[in-house]
Amino acid sequence: MLEGIRVIEYATYMAAPGAGCILRDWGADVVKIEPPGGDPIRLFFRTIGTDIQDNPVFDFDNRGKQSVVVDTSKPDGQALLRDLVAGADVFLTNVRPGGLARSGLDYESIRVLNPKLVYCSLSGYGLEGPDADRPGFDIASFWSRTGVASLTIPKGQEPFPLRTAFGDHTTSIAAAAGICAALVEAQRTGKGRLVEASLFRTGLYAMGSDLAIQLFFGRVASTKGRHEQNVPISNFYQTRDGKWFCIVARQGETDWAPLCRVINRPELAADPCFNSAKGRRANNAEVVDILDAGFGAYDMAELAARLDAESIAWAPVQTLAEVAADPQAHAAGAIVQTPSAKGDGTTYPSPASPVRFPGADDGPKGPSPTPGQHTRDVLRALGRTEADIDALYTAGVVA
Repeated sequence: MLEGIRVIEYATYMAAPGAGCILRDWGADVVKIEPPGGDPIRLFFRTIGTDIQDNPVFDFDNRGKQSVVVDTSKPDGQALLRDLVAGADVFLTNVRPGGLARSGLDYESIRVLNPKLVYCSLSGYGLEGPDADRPGFDIASFWSRTGVASLTIPKGQEPFPLRTAFGDHTTSIAAAAGICAALVEAQRTGKGRLVEASLFRTGLYAMGSDLAIQLFFGRVASTKGRHEQNVPISNFYQTRDGKWFCIVARQGETDWAPLCRVINRPELAADPCFNSAKGRRANNAEVVDILDAGFGAYDMAELAARLDAESIAWAPVQTLAEVAADPQAHAAGAIVQTPSAKGDGTTYPSPASPVRFPGADDGPKGPSPTPGQHTRDVLRALGRTEADIDALYTAGVVA
């Protein structure tokens, strides 16, 4: 879909490289500009105190890219990056605005080199305001600052960490979508534009329904335990064999009578204490107890059949090990085979990018690169002579 689109990715860690990975899976050529020593996320498993040599975290976000190591603290490194951007369609960066401005790599400086360029800044808090230059990570900018963390915690319990890169990859999706929209405009008008994505704004959108309630009414309900749910039939329950699952009730009274049949208590469908949303809310703890007992009389396999027979929307609460074996994950194309970074021709399973294009090559385009693996190739394509390239190596501008 994006064949012929050239992306210069000047970014580290996960959110912006994740967006670059999506664009690469969709066919764009992505040149990853790394600092001396490489992207810090290459050290992910060493940082958490293990001796694991493989790094599927880095490989996932960087598969199929070309790696060029450039020291952009040096003027010649900055000039080299500007030369690369001058011939690109997209510049994707998560460097903070102040650092970009000091290096002459901010949007206003770059746009004069390439009027058709789509320039995507992915930051913690956006490009304006008092916190524009504040460091941003998903657990801080996406999870904590937005209210997602506080609203997710059941009332009275302590905050807990966000899982690895959850907010980053949500923001990756947003950035990739914004870039694609701007590319459509650039190809139509010949003019590029600045695309601004941030962990903070994406987090607010992800929690948008609750935020809309807060903004309109000036308050929002807290997250409650299972026995305190306003809609107790949209909840989590456990089967006799210890399997948890969730039910999502449709609007109105559609699902109460079918659920009563599922638990073999059809008489409850007409009980005035439970046959309306108000009644169930007023008696929510009792509803949960009734359903606990009813669902707990069946093993998961039998209960699944009963729920499906009544067209109830439900899903098992799975571990990632169960997800990896879930036939639907494979049928949906959500797990793809990625070439190994070891370069031995083997592949291994990895998460797919978030959108599928049936019939198109929308999967991994190659393994993740080693640091600076493609530096010479990219500089040659830029028109640099071997002597010029050797001089850049000698000066420590590239590696």
